[in-house]
Amino acid sequence: MINPPQPNEYQAYFETYVSKVPRGADVMELLEQLQTTTYNLFSNMTEMQSEHAYAKGKWTIKQVLGHIIDTERVFAFRAFCFSRENAVLPGFDQDVYVNNTDFNSRPIQSLATELRATRESNLYLFGNLTANQLDRMGTASGNPVSVKALVYMAAGHELHHLQILKERYL
Repeated sequence: MINPPQPNEYQAYFETYVSKVPRGADVMELLEQLQTTTYNLFSNMTEMQSEHAYAKGKWTIKQVLGHIIDTERVFAFRAFCFSRENAVLPGFDQDVYVNNTDFNSRPIQSLATELRATRESNLYLFGNLTANQLDRMGTASGNPVSVKALVYMAAGHELHHLQILKERYL
């Protein structure tokens, strides 16, 4: 089981995500459960449903899913780099990433399958990190962050967006 990160292991902003992982939960089990439940949620949507945005200028459901995939990759890449050595990595501007691809042109099933495959790969990465590697720190966007915080942030970020989807989209 991966122990929760301490507040000094990540920027205060990311408490939004870390706090979404229930106390006492096994974050790896949660990531595995989300792999299935999130895949099912999106793969059961129609194309029309997946093209919905709750307000003008807001992302469509396809774009939200694309953003979840992008962010999972960024958090996993950071965890990979930091687990190997103390590193400094650039920031990640979610709007630049979403605006420079066309998630809306892809079938929702394709995006759902991509998230499932991305998570499968990351489960292998996260699940094989040693305690020492999980405690390692790096710098991303000018802020220190531990590898284990990134694992929790990956789970919490997905939970955050699933909550927004339920409240504003579905």
